[in-house]
Amino acid sequence: MNAVSPEALEYAREICRGAREASHTLALLDDGTRSAALRAGAERLRKERSRIEEENAKDLAAGRSCGLSAALLDRLTLTPERIEGMAEGLEIVAGLPDPLADSIADWEAPSGIHINQVRIPIGVIAIIYESRPNVTADVAALCIKAGNAAILKGGKEAFHSNSVIADLLGEEFQRAGIPAAALSLVRRTDREVTTALLAQEDGLDVIIPRGGPSLVRAIAQHSRVPVIKHYEGVCNTYVDAEADLAIAAEIAMNAKVQRPGVCNAMENLVVHADVARTFLPEIGSRLADAGVELRADDRALGLLPQATPATEEDWSTEYLDLVLAVKIVDGVDDAVSFINTHGSGHSDAIVTRNETTADRFLQGVDSAVVYANASTRFTDGFAFGFGAEVGISTNRIHARGPMGLRELTTYKYVVRGNGQIR
Repeated sequence: MNAVSPEALEYAREICRGAREASHTLALLDDGTRSAALRAGAERLRKERSRIEEENAKDLAAGRSCGLSAALLDRLTLTPERIEGMAEGLEIVAGLPDPLADSIADWEAPSGIHINQVRIPIGVIAIIYESRPNVTADVAALCIKAGNAAILKGGKEAFHSNSVIADLLGEEFQRAGIPAAALSLVRRTDREVTTALLAQEDGLDVIIPRGGPSLVRAIAQHSRVPVIKHYEGVCNTYVDAEADLAIAAEIAMNAKVQRPGVCNAMENLVVHADVARTFLPEIGSRLADAGVELRADDRALGLLPQATPATEEDWSTEYLDLVLAVKIVDGVDDAVSFINTHGSGHSDAIVTRNETTADRFLQGVDSAVVYANASTRFTDGFAFGFGAEVGISTNRIHARGPMGLRELTTYKYVVRGNGQIR
């Protein structure tokens, strides 16, 4: 990371101080107030759709001029449907049960004291993200509902889009009684400020990076604040010897083609040798017709005339594009070993009619989300019923998989007695 000027450090300290104060107030607000703010924000996004599209157009024009890839431009684009999706996400989160009303456990100790383990907000959460301006709305909804103050540091490629969304939501939140600093967008796009935020161990409770692997690794390496990581989505689909091949074909097409530029898209298609001769020519033709470039191992090359030889690097690459690596294996154990070696611990699927084989795969694959007979594209907070997500964690501690309201809380123990001493 770059050196940090005193000015950048003071900017980061000031925004963290404001968020910390806001978090104390926010934690005391009832769920009705927090949820009403989200509903008001949703309506404001709908009313100001044209304004959002105008600001988004500025970002898209700048992105095209500087050569952003098609995948990044897709992530950046706010269509009317995606704006409506942001509004719906706010409303869905508003309608979810209050995560802070949850008593995790309670018991009476031998001393007679009563112990209650209850959920509380984490406090101040910083999200550093790239490209997707819808993250601004998603994070705002989840953090406010869970009683957390949010500091958002978006990429310069989405500056205008992020700014207008944060402004509109912030205005409505304040009208509803939410402190202004509970939703703070960093208005500087330089990396110096990002570096300054990483040093705010007293001002921040956790940092969640959402972006490419280089961004995530740099933040995890240099941050003095705890980091919940989201590395690559090298997702795999294994087609077993006992798979329904028609279902397998639909799952494979959806997982690769429906939206290839997202982290839950399939990057490796792993096929049992017993069905490869039947399955691969047909699915290979369909994938090629959809514009997918195929890279295959030596055994699959003879069945996929469209394919080029895969390299060792291909098996561990998150393409985020219409590129797919194809591997033939001799059984579920080989598939599990391959996925655990080359996958990223994100999302992996098996297609099979054999429940014993499915269970072996689901137990053996070490990933945040594992599927039997469904597309990896469902790894998403909205699809999981969370309303939205603040990210998809590949961590093993605190949170794993799509992070919704519950994952944005921690807990404390509330102890009541009647004079006990020790």
